[in-house]
Amino acid sequence: MKHFDQSGAPGFYLETYGCQMNVADSQVVAGVLSRAGCRRVERPQDADFVLLNTCAIRERAETRVLARLSELAGLKSRRPGLKLGLLGCMAQHNRARLVQKAPYLDLVVGPDGYRRLPELLGHDGFDPAVEVRLNRLETYEDIEPVPEDRVRAYVTVMRGCDRFCAFCVVPYVRGRERSLAPQSVTNEVRRLAALGVKEVILLGQTVNAYRYGTTDFAALLRAVAAVDGIARIRFTSPHPLEMTERLIEVMATEPKVQPYLHLPVQSGSNRVLEMMGRGHTAEQYLDLVGRLRRAVAGLALSTDIIVGFHGEAEQDFAATLALLRAVRFDAAFTFKYSRREHTRAFGWGDTVPEDEKSARLAEVIALQEVIALERNRELVGSAVPVLVEGQARRGGALLTGKTPQFKTAVFAPLMPVAAGDTIAARVCSATSHTLICDQLVGEPGRQGLASAS
Repeated sequence: MKHFDQSGAPGFYLETYGCQMNVADSQVVAGVLSRAGCRRVERPQDADFVLLNTCAIRERAETRVLARLSELAGLKSRRPGLKLGLLGCMAQHNRARLVQKAPYLDLVVGPDGYRRLPELLGHDGFDPAVEVRLNRLETYEDIEPVPEDRVRAYVTVMRGCDRFCAFCVVPYVRGRERSLAPQSVTNEVRRLAALGVKEVILLGQTVNAYRYGTTDFAALLRAVAAVDGIARIRFTSPHPLEMTERLIEVMATEPKVQPYLHLPVQSGSNRVLEMMGRGHTAEQYLDLVGRLRRAVAGLALSTDIIVGFHGEAEQDFAATLALLRAVRFDAAFTFKYSRREHTRAFGWGDTVPEDEKSARLAEVIALQEVIALERNRELVGSAVPVLVEGQARRGGALLTGKTPQFKTAVFAPLMPVAAGDTIAARVCSATSHTLICDQLVGEPGRQGLASAS
């Protein structure tokens, strides 16, 4: 690995777009560059290298990144020595088109090429340095990621995906599944605990498909829970087909594993689910939800919903609305279907008009907002432990944090409180997205909210 001269340590500025996997990858990038003698800066104007870590899941994300690159090209024109790089899934997915649309790029690096960043940043030439080869062996387990948050940190336990859902580009830009050794994962969690991190989120594209030798994801959760100093453990994103009884039992019995699960369903229509290649029916999903809620006290559920997938008819969309009403998710991440090159569904065409997609998305959001508000209002009067994150966005003296169910709580502190503390609070009122609380005097309970299922 190339090392830069410490006497004039170059500065790098890093922006992240996309999911938690991208956030975790940016922490790996920071670890690689820090190990090579670089220093992180807070503004692009102060940087020698400006890097954008990107997502390719939806077309809107690419449009946003290209607009940002155009802005940064102006900075580069004023500082010719500045190097501008595009990293991540978007780099992997559309490298040729990107170089054409953004000829001022100095490097284009996919998710498996971060180890070479110091070398590529030292490249001088007319053409950009490009590293987009997929590597089935790359896990970065010897790199120490640099967490931006000392309250909550991400720990990547596996990379890639073998599912090949028809709408999804991930297997093509992140490669096939490979899991990190359990010892590497627990060592990283211990390191984070020593830094004062209170909560870890285990990450994988299909995180519950984790397997290393005889260790499955349930066993990995048990091993992580045995690490002293970590108070809360979460994981994302699981696939319904990988939610084994062993994993459900760990969620039900291990106090550190929090009662929250993001469980993507994508559609409520069996016909659409089959076209998507999800491998389960709506009825199987509902059965799984029932088993989870019976086993895990106070479980909160969120999901992903795609509207307007190829061939989605009115009755298919109605089935999605019916599933939302049946499950009553605490939150949902909702999207209009976006065709992506290289996916199985790309060549099928886009059969739902854009205005119809928008109307369906608005209807899903409106329904979910009502359900989320009802779910949160059911909690008024409940006592809840809140892991404090810092000042609330609305400012003033209010602080914010997360409940075990990953709900956002805001409260006015009765005494000095620091980020990383866990306080006891009572829910006084609620919106669709926030619990408004009063701090209680005394020790918070370990289990959190009573079941609102």
